[in-house]
Amino acid sequence: MKVGVPREIKTLEFRVGMTPAGVLELVTDGHDVVVESNAGAGIGMTDDDYRKAGASIEKDPAKIFESADMIVKVKEPQLNECAMLSDQQVLFTYLHLAADPKQTEALVKSGTTAIAYETVTANDGSLPLLTPMSEVAGRLSIQAGAFALQKANGGRGVLLGGVPGVAPGKVVVIGGGVAGLNAADMAVGLGAEVTILDRSVPRLREIENIYAGRVSTIYSTKQAIDHYVTDADLVVGAVLVAGAAAPKLVTAEHVKHMRDGAVMVDISIDQGGCFETSRPTTHADPTYVVDGVVHYCVTNMPGAVPRTSTFALTNVTLPFVKNLANYGWRDALSRDRHLANGLNVHAGHINHEAVAHDLGYNYQSAADALAA
Repeated sequence: MKVGVPREIKTLEFRVGMTPAGVLELVTDGHDVVVESNAGAGIGMTDDDYRKAGASIEKDPAKIFESADMIVKVKEPQLNECAMLSDQQVLFTYLHLAADPKQTEALVKSGTTAIAYETVTANDGSLPLLTPMSEVAGRLSIQAGAFALQKANGGRGVLLGGVPGVAPGKVVVIGGGVAGLNAADMAVGLGAEVTILDRSVPRLREIENIYAGRVSTIYSTKQAIDHYVTDADLVVGAVLVAGAAAPKLVTAEHVKHMRDGAVMVDISIDQGGCFETSRPTTHADPTYVVDGVVHYCVTNMPGAVPRTSTFALTNVTLPFVKNLANYGWRDALSRDRHLANGLNVHAGHINHEAVAHDLGYNYQSAADALAA
């Protein structure tokens, strides 16, 4: 199989879909890998590093899309990239289709087979290809929030850890999953007063056991959100419904009652965001203000630390890339029901039920797609 690795073109996105180590694995298995020139520059990898691993280097991305059997990326294809995809190709990347009807329409029109990292599952029900980026985004959310809280950046002028004689900042994390727990971990490390809201009592028990009283755990209700969000210095939204649009848990009315200069970081923005006032931003212009509250809603947060993020991501994607290359997408998905759960688009059909529901498409199961 010929595997193509184009350079990411989303605004200030420096990650890359494959490292030289991954290239060597595929070449050893007998596959051809073509990498766009400077695709790895953002993580300190040169074209020569990829050549030494056995890749060929191509300056024209159109030629990569034209010749590759499988395209491996990090972020969702931009519309001009969707136009270069064909019904003979496999696309393996993050997609987040429920929040992106234009991309969904373009992928459906292309006829390509698109497998999304974020809906591949594991035996325990987790999302193994989303987990490392959730870890990164969770930790970054506190760094970004702490920076935005500085007065010169529009914030209240609060130091999250406080100092002797001055109370620490109040951090509220909505969602106790991977991203939320990593956000809480960073906030606790800085000395903030941290509260986690979640609707799973067993998960709240786990968190209580981990932090032994250093974090307040609250069952998430509308009343609890009313109380804790409006009293917070920093609110982190870390809610995930796999494949579906995120629920809007913090309303515009909540924002109106928050303190001037408070900060909101919406990790869920890839899936449409869990704050009613959220809208996608980029690393070039990451924040905006609504009713005196600073919003940070960057859709590719891990792209800020591309070296860490790329290695963390490719550590978990490489085995799946190898299986797709070695067996072809049909056999690979037939062998692995968890990889089959990653199938979002095939031959003009939507193959993930939550995406189909949210965007109004007819749903075709992965099993039906494989049978066809």
